Amino acid sequence: MDYSSEEAPEISYSNIDEYETKLYQLLKSGKFKVKNEDNTFRCPFCVGRKKQDYRHNELLQHATGLGASNREAKVKANHLALAKLLKDDLADAAGPPKQLISIEQDSTSKPKQDDQFVWPWMGILVNVPTEWKNGRQVGESGNRLKEQLSRFNPLKVIPLWNYRGHTGNAIVDFSKDWGGLKDAMSFENYFDANHFGKKEWCETKDPGSDIYGWVARADDYNSKGPVGEYLRKTGDLKTVTDLSKEESRKTDKLVANLANQIEVKNKHLQELECKYNESNMSLDKMMEERDQLLQFYNEEIRKMQCLAREHSRRIFEENATLKAQLDAKQRELDLRSDQLDKLVAQNDIERMKLNDEKQKNAIKNSSLQMASMEQKKADENVLRLIEEQKREKEVALKKIIQLEKQLDAKQKLELEIQQLKGKLQVMKHMGGEDDSAIKEKMEEMSEELKEKIEEMESLEALNQTLVVKERTSNDELQEARSELIRGLKELLGKKSDIGIKRMGELDDKAFQSACKRKFAEDDADVKAAEFCSEWQEYLKDPNWHPYKIVTIDGKTQEVINEDDEKLLELKDLLDDEAYEAVTTALLEINEYNPSGRYPIPELWNHKEGRKATLKEVVQFVLNKWKTHKRRR
Repeated sequence: MDYSSEEAPEISYSNIDEYETKLYQLLKSGKFKVKNEDNTFRCPFCVGRKKQDYRHNELLQHATGLGASNREAKVKANHLALAKLLKDDLADAAGPPKQLISIEQDSTSKPKQDDQFVWPWMGILVNVPTEWKNGRQVGESGNRLKEQLSRFNPLKVIPLWNYRGHTGNAIVDFSKDWGGLKDAMSFENYFDANHFGKKEWCETKDPGSDIYGWVARADDYNSKGPVGEYLRKTGDLKTVTDLSKEESRKTDKLVANLANQIEVKNKHLQELECKYNESNMSLDKMMEERDQLLQFYNEEIRKMQCLAREHSRRIFEENATLKAQLDAKQRELDLRSDQLDKLVAQNDIERMKLNDEKQKNAIKNSSLQMASMEQKKADENVLRLIEEQKREKEVALKKIIQLEKQLDAKQKLELEIQQLKGKLQVMKHMGGEDDSAIKEKMEEMSEELKEKIEEMESLEALNQTLVVKERTSNDELQEARSELIRGLKELLGKKSDIGIKRMGELDDKAFQSACKRKFAEDDADVKAAEFCSEWQEYLKDPNWHPYKIVTIDGKTQEVINEDDEKLLELKDLLDDEAYEAVTTALLEINEYNPSGRYPIPELWNHKEGRKATLKEVVQFVLNKWKTHKRRR
């Protein structure tokens, strides 16, 4: 009878144990069919599965795995009850694995379940031919015996030796699996079939020169002599049933570990989903705030534009009013002038008054005309200023919009890259091996992420170009310094402010001063030359490295090791002046030529005691040239 999920009521996780006990009793009573007629097994709870011919270990692994998974409570209880039945009631029905069954069918001598074998599987060879040679017994090597037994797939053959030499016995090692047992039984059957087995060896009194062999068992393990000693040293006694149960325990442990790993992966996946949801919510919130800021900015721009237009309108209206007033005054003055011209002066006083009034009117008219011209110029200046302000505002607005677009594009690109990375991580944990749709989606998202990263890298191409230009300029400067050094050796002298100094070369004056204080005046120069030459050779020695690494202000620096034996010896032999000359040369060598360790020329500012700049050298050469030109 098969089990149908519709027949059983829904249960909760708290009732799993109770439901498992009831179902175990039903399985034990035989209500559900578990064992097939051909001694294979089937799962009564997975009726729709094609495979219904499990071996005992396979069905146990299937039931244990589903019982430890995160399935429905009913599915877990069903398979936990089945696993308990297989472990407690059908363990003896499991039998040895398929490999062992085939061995029993093909072999004339079948190993019993309770027979104790030496494990790892071993065979015993006795009566191996030996001979007396050079004061000891010698026989065939293990490799030669292995070649003769190659049909049984031995791992190796170990001849047993003692103080007299070869004992005539050998141990044959087989692999530890069921295939190794099959090879060992074939090995024993071969010798039994040819009447050279253990039984014949124990019964015969004259074994002759033939080799006898059999599989090592408990009596061989407990026997005295070199064979028993070797077996006890390298193996253990186990039955086939013990090995089957041990393998079953390992399988159960493996399934439980895998189930725990799946549960941990599921928890990790849930954590990733939570983090992804939080990131999505944060991103949505940021985008909403950005839209609000952009809307507020646009509103402010519109208000500013409206205010500017209103201000311009008021200026135009005021100018129009002033112009109308000036025109009215002009017409009034013209009318008054016409009236005065028509009047006839009765006497000179009236004419003088009339002339004075005309002059005053002319002056006023001229002033009004000048005021009108100034007003016109002012109007033109106001219009020009308004146009310039309008153009400047448009240019500034365009720059602001362009910068905002670039910033938005960069922020959007970074957000899209982070979002794609998060989605990829989630998809990696969610997708199974057979989910082609998820794999295809992951490939599309990976391609899109690649394009986004390439787009972001293109934004950084300009920086790389600037770095290349800087390196090229630096190389050109170094070439210019080298060319100046080669061309100005004769022009630059030691007494001049700018000269050429050989970096890493010892100052012989320091050694001369030290030797004059230590030795007689006649020997001082010779000793100074000897010491200077000797220490110059020390400086060239790559095996001498009197430096140490120190950390100053968070940065590592290489300084002189004051505890170096040679430097301490120099300090004791001469004085601090010679010591300072050597340490200065060491620092220069380490800075300018640490690999070659020979002096190299460098442009030097003798006045300030530092490396001269190109500008200083060029200025010095120009001054020299001007002086030479004036002398000519």
